[in-house]
Amino acid sequence: MSQQIQQELEVDAFTLGLVGPEQEWAGTVADGGTVRTHTPPACWGPMITPKFRGGHEVTRPIRVENAEPGDALVVRIKDVEVTSVATSTGSMREREEAFGDDPFVDHVCPECGAEWPESVVEGIGEEAIRCAECGANASSFGFEFGYTVAFDDDRTVGVTVGPEGADQLANNADEAMALPENSRQHPILLYGPDADEIPGTLGRLRPFIGNIGTTPAREFPDSHNAGDFGQFLIGAEHDWGLPDEAALEARTDGHLDSNDVRPGATLICPVRIEGGGLYVGDLHANQGDGELSLHTTDVSGRTELEVEVIKDLDLGGPLLLPNEEDLPHIAQPYTDAEREAGQVVADEYDVDDLADAAPIQVIGSGATINEATENAFDRAGDLLDMTEGEVRGRCTFTGGVEIARLPGVVQLSMLAPMERLEAVGLAETVRAQYGL
Repeated sequence: MSQQIQQELEVDAFTLGLVGPEQEWAGTVADGGTVRTHTPPACWGPMITPKFRGGHEVTRPIRVENAEPGDALVVRIKDVEVTSVATSTGSMREREEAFGDDPFVDHVCPECGAEWPESVVEGIGEEAIRCAECGANASSFGFEFGYTVAFDDDRTVGVTVGPEGADQLANNADEAMALPENSRQHPILLYGPDADEIPGTLGRLRPFIGNIGTTPAREFPDSHNAGDFGQFLIGAEHDWGLPDEAALEARTDGHLDSNDVRPGATLICPVRIEGGGLYVGDLHANQGDGELSLHTTDVSGRTELEVEVIKDLDLGGPLLLPNEEDLPHIAQPYTDAEREAGQVVADEYDVDDLADAAPIQVIGSGATINEATENAFDRAGDLLDMTEGEVRGRCTFTGGVEIARLPGVVQLSMLAPMERLEAVGLAETVRAQYGL
């Protein structure tokens, strides 16, 4: 572990799919400092690489000066730059013979039985990932419906390609994916999927960070640090199995897959261990709300983040302050004209004070969307000292719920009373985000 506190920290080391207190530190950044990363793709690359213990390849945890359990870490997302020129994605098919309880976690060679086997690449296609010991196909995933997407030079659009383009990119997979030097995954472009139904489909790109947060209080596979994917750990017999739902409370919900976690947004994360343990990964070139295939356009990319500690802000889970344009219309900050019109009504009906309020989004996660929403209600109520009835009422009248990922991550928006934000120490951060 580096003891030197750096105002600007470059991170270029990654885990093998785990987040937790046992992971080696990447370094220490100053409270108020800047973190820069170049991360490899997550999801598909680690999923098809059998030595990974989780479905992503994220940075080693970053120690933040002054961060202690019971604090919160403010992460301002300054920049996200896609470095891959193409990727492959789609919906997944599991190869049951290549894993135990969980195809993302406990990989095993289907022929020689090696656990988390080393692997080599032979050719391209879904048979390319081979056990280094016996030569068997050792990947636990294939595509149910897959496609390959190439990007323009400015990373503004992507186009699905046909068989010739998919083969060309598969044969140049490492370079096309721009894998960082210390990445240990096989690039998913090797599979070369080219679904007949959609070549020539044009999509808009808007990159964001799919897995970003603080280290949980116990070790988790990085893709399972959320209330929905975490369900697969309950009762599992591998090393990261959990005894019951209560054990899942150690999570920090870093695996959000919210397409609003993009440049200009601010994420506020709970601190569960000394130093916070910020980690970053799973960049996506684009994604519709809900990530309906469970996977999207995974890419390598550079991030720039500013980090700051809020002392004694004990959060149940992350808060998101999106770009104003990404908020639901009903939850955007009031304009001067709206306040003036509201004051007229307040005066007419003898309302003493027109309440000052500002937007926040409370992240909730659970086995289903309904359970994730209940989780967000609980977290919002605990944070702002509100009954569930008040949370529901405020979020109906001045907010709403959006789906980040199916089956169970949501963003609960609310125009929260500024006096409540002042009481918990969030007012300054929220005012800075929205220029209030």
